Amino acid sequence: MKISIIGCGNMGLTYARSFLQFRKAAKDNLILVAKNESSFQKLSELNIAKVSLGVNDEVLKSDVIILAVKPQDLKSIVPSLSKKVFKETLIISILAGIKISRLKSSLQHDFIVRAMPNMPAQYGMGITAYSPSQEVNIHHISTVENLLSTTGRTFLIENEDLMDGVTAVSGSGPAYFYYFVSIMIETAKKIGFDESLASLLVLQTMHGAYHVINNAEVSFDTLIKKVASKGGTTEAAFNVFNQKGFAQILEEAINKAEQRSKELSSTN
Repeated sequence: MKISIIGCGNMGLTYARSFLQFRKAAKDNLILVAKNESSFQKLSELNIAKVSLGVNDEVLKSDVIILAVKPQDLKSIVPSLSKKVFKETLIISILAGIKISRLKSSLQHDFIVRAMPNMPAQYGMGITAYSPSQEVNIHHISTVENLLSTTGRTFLIENEDLMDGVTAVSGSGPAYFYYFVSIMIETAKKIGFDESLASLLVLQTMHGAYHVINNAEVSFDTLIKKVASKGGTTEAAFNVFNQKGFAQILEEAINKAEQRSKELSSTN
């Protein structure tokens, strides 16, 4: 399988390395498309794949083209792709907020999949939702699963409108956790722990809580009650959460993220 990646930032290179690691493409069949001479030099020095300065015929005839440029840069690559991509090529776009209809009309191509990965994909622990155009067939879906699963879990969404929700929950989601963890660490430091011990306490607690969630076959309410004994310290903390409306704040934040994604989709 010949794969070309247009947009070789963090996610583009994550895919390149994952495809090589899991032998989805040989080095000679993986093409990194550089946007300028500087990018060409840097990508060549990595020595992980073939590098092309701009889109060439080999890129256009790839089995799969992955678009990983910034959404605002789509216009700059359209002229080199529109009506030029080989008819049977599958295009996978990870451009946030760019709808399938926009991609189809801009690129004049039918076989398009819109995907939304998240940051943990860089460590093989991501989750990627994807939505295919109507023309995409079962063979294409198999290819998408085969490639994107190298960076974590994948799932298909038939209703593209839900991609805005995916963006708000799993796309932005890692940052919510980073924020909560950073507050816990800073609070632990204020209590008196040094940076190292504060980080250890919080990060190991987070790691342990994940494993409990992953293995316990009970509800979250039940898990909370197992920790929060009546009149105890955890209950005292949750009383503050409830008094300050923490659940409502988080819900509003996620809804606002979804709303912003819809706004970006409508303008793109």
